[in-house]
Amino acid sequence: MSISSAEIKKKALELGFTSCGIIPAIAFDEYRQSLDERIKAFPQAKEHYAKLYDLVNPPKEAKSIIVCVVPYNKYKVSDFFDGLIGKMYLFDDRIPYSDGFRANKEFEMYLQTGNLKIIPYSPPDRWAAAKANVAKFGRNNFSYSHENGSYIVIATWTVDKELDYDEISQDIQLKECSDKCHLCVKACPTNAMTDGFEMNRSRCVAQLSFGAEDSLDAKTREQMGAWIYGCDVCQDVCPVNKGKLIKSEEFPLLSQFEDFMKPENILTMDDDTYINIVNPRFFYIGEDGFWMWQCNALRNLINSENPKHYELIKSFTEHENPHVREVAKWGCEKLGIE
Repeated sequence: MSISSAEIKKKALELGFTSCGIIPAIAFDEYRQSLDERIKAFPQAKEHYAKLYDLVNPPKEAKSIIVCVVPYNKYKVSDFFDGLIGKMYLFDDRIPYSDGFRANKEFEMYLQTGNLKIIPYSPPDRWAAAKANVAKFGRNNFSYSHENGSYIVIATWTVDKELDYDEISQDIQLKECSDKCHLCVKACPTNAMTDGFEMNRSRCVAQLSFGAEDSLDAKTREQMGAWIYGCDVCQDVCPVNKGKLIKSEEFPLLSQFEDFMKPENILTMDDDTYINIVNPRFFYIGEDGFWMWQCNALRNLINSENPKHYELIKSFTEHENPHVREVAKWGCEKLGIE
């Protein structure tokens, strides 16, 4: 006998999720329309959006989508990581030793023992959360919950049984994002956002930090500042997020990574350390993407304009990777290093 929607929601709250909604597995036509509009508005970002069309239609065996909100605002962010690595990447619940990972696995086991088969389909999670009324879209394109602001992650499970559904929400935008507030749009370092709740994904600092396969222009490098993996600017300036960072708990083993994440240490890191220690923890850049880390670390040091790093920057003008060499040469020209 399958478990009920009420039982599923109760279990989710017991495991630490702050809310849970359940909707039918239907086509996300609004999401398709949103992708169409973004590609039309930002044709240069087409490759970033085109692959997302696969998320629009659930497979035939999918009947229900369970949507849960996972907050990460309870974790402390040290001064070292602040402005260097985005918070959601520091507290990723896919890290096997994290509390969130264990909660996700226990929830999956609970669903399966309740005679629900989990279908290997991941819907557009923010749209699923909006439809299930457990989160709403902010102007910065993040999902917001009432309790935790945008410092949340959306977790979804698609199952093969029909359940009792929540009413599909038509009110999907955060009401506090009025026409009077455009702080996130104005604060975006690379001008990736527009006033119309849209974003040019190819200009987002986070996307550029782990997805830019080509060399960036000088202006973009300067705009990205010190960030080497992700970005928090649009979230941290948002008035709705004021007071939402509780910072009451330590995330497991995070402090042990501070030394590895110093930009100068990234540049001098050997391949084994990167593959076996850094990559499993910060996995958006793959095993073969160490050069991206080196480019990001160089950009960080160049934008800091600290003379103590000049010789290190100069030494990478002879690096084997052409992208790394190009960033180092840009840095030498920018800083007047001979």
